Amino acid sequence: MRLFAAVLPPEDVTAALAAEVAVLRGLPGADGLRWTGRPGWHLTLAFYGEVDDELVPELSARLARAAHRTAPFELALRGGGQFGRGRALWAGAEGGLATLRLLAGRAEAAGRRAGVATGEHRRYQPHLTLARSRQACDVRPYVEALAGFTGPTWTVTDLALVRSHLPESGVPGEQPRYEAVARSPLGSSG
Repeated sequence: MRLFAAVLPPEDVTAALAAEVAVLRGLPGADGLRWTGRPGWHLTLAFYGEVDDELVPELSARLARAAHRTAPFELALRGGGQFGRGRALWAGAEGGLATLRLLAGRAEAAGRRAGVATGEHRRYQPHLTLARSRQACDVRPYVEALAGFTGPTWTVTDLALVRSHLPESGVPGEQPRYEAVARSPLGSSG
């Protein structure tokens, strides 16, 4: 299974972001980007890639423990940025970023301890991917448009283990599908 750990924003948060993305998609050149679908919007904490089925129960248990040790926290989507000279356009976050980074570190460690090869460690950058491009492109107008965006604040109360189903049909524009295979409540009250 292709898996990652993530924070899934609630419906009111994705609705506010969808309104902002509708404006972005009206900007010149927007049709040259591959926009992500709202059902798949998430903040990745740790990417695990292909995970053997027999490791999933141990990974789920370790993620549950990591979630249990992390208190719920406030978060809001705010502003945006890019990776790879415009290959990825994203919305950023504000609020409990120290706790979000702590949770990301714990999710990465849970993967390692469960025997999942997590690849090289990178400094965690909270982001929700909005669009991608196959080659470098100038997304500054989109980043500038996102600068004034702040979505509703919500309380992050759980960590999700998400399965990614990559497109197989070859139909242009087909989106990956995401399925939460486990959700672990944050804090000791869960």
